[in-house]
Amino acid sequence: MNKRQIEILNIISRESQINVTELAKIFGVSEVTIRKDLRQLDKEGMIKRMHGGAMLVTDDNISNRLCLNYDVKKRIAREASKLVKDGETVMIESGSTAAILAKELSKKQNITIITNSLFIVNYIKKCPNIQIITLGGILQKNSEVFVGPLVKYALEGIYVDKFFIGVDGFSEKNGFTSADVMRAEMVRTMAKKADKLIVITDSSKFGVKGPVHLVNLDEVNTIITDSNIEKKYIDLFTSHSVNLITVD
Repeated sequence: MNKRQIEILNIISRESQINVTELAKIFGVSEVTIRKDLRQLDKEGMIKRMHGGAMLVTDDNISNRLCLNYDVKKRIAREASKLVKDGETVMIESGSTAAILAKELSKKQNITIITNSLFIVNYIKKCPNIQIITLGGILQKNSEVFVGPLVKYALEGIYVDKFFIGVDGFSEKNGFTSADVMRAEMVRTMAKKADKLIVITDSSKFGVKGPVHLVNLDEVNTIITDSNIEKKYIDLFTSHSVNLITVD
């Protein structure tokens, strides 16, 4: 994905929809070029093409969240992928940055990804270097995530070194938080099956108080975020011996 396509995503995420003519004027390129960009973004499931332009896929869709701050999430995901070696098996929970990480891991050799995210499965299913293990259960249709007791049964006998998660918020008092009770329960269950818990999130989530407790700071080994993180959080994570990695 080139820089123009990333900026198109940012525009569509702000405006909900826009036409080809407007985009061509904004970027100073032909409408033919813009249509090619939109076809590529539509193919990747990030937007929906319509006559004369493009729009967000649906309200509250993970594809839309992929559009928001895509370039930052891409850098975070690329940095996270450096922690994974060829031939390794990792676990990834749902979320937009997690989906981009899964795609980044497809550039490695013989990676196995265990996930409860149907979106991630569909996002990387054509990647030849990835083997996918799906933790099936009750499907939350909007988030495209499997939850419930069947996920717990599927996890029996599974152990990995690294588990990557996204979060909806963090505060010093409440730790990492989520917006969904059942998804939070799945994260806690999956975390018990991993040696290292790695949070991948942009810095906008720090200071946000989600309604549901996810995990405590002391349970996290590594946090990967962008360099806009406030100093008070840097100091806090350092004092708790958390490995903090920031990307510019």
